[in-house]
Amino acid sequence: MVKLTDEMKAEFAKMKIFPFATASKDGVPNVIPIGMCYLQEDAETLWIVDNFFLKTMENLRANPKGAIYVWGPEINGCFQIKGDIKIIDRGEEYDEMRKIVKAKSDRFPARYLIKMKITDVFECKSGPDAGKKLL
Repeated sequence: MVKLTDEMKAEFAKMKIFPFATASKDGVPNVIPIGMCYLQEDAETLWIVDNFFLKTMENLRANPKGAIYVWGPEINGCFQIKGDIKIIDRGEEYDEMRKIVKAKSDRFPARYLIKMKITDVFECKSGPDAGKKLL
């Protein structure tokens, strides 16, 4: 797996909303905004909370891969994170995720923990290095 650099971790921490992209088994893309995306201490795992996924969950069940990007006016640069997905509905990590979510608000169902192991990181700002693999 791939670990984010210290600079990438700092930029990730500034994000409020992440675009989360998935694709169906047939390659039909889907992208949604997510607000509950947490970089874990190992810097190679993301926890994404499924509160209201529909097409996204269908896609993840059929094709367990996802991508997010880190960009915004307060971000220095832009990078895309891709990874392999595991859907978790019980256990210690699931319980920990639910505690985090319920501490924010009881209105979020926190149905599943989407655990993404980072496999690749790419440059996504415009210019001659656009699309270049960073990690």
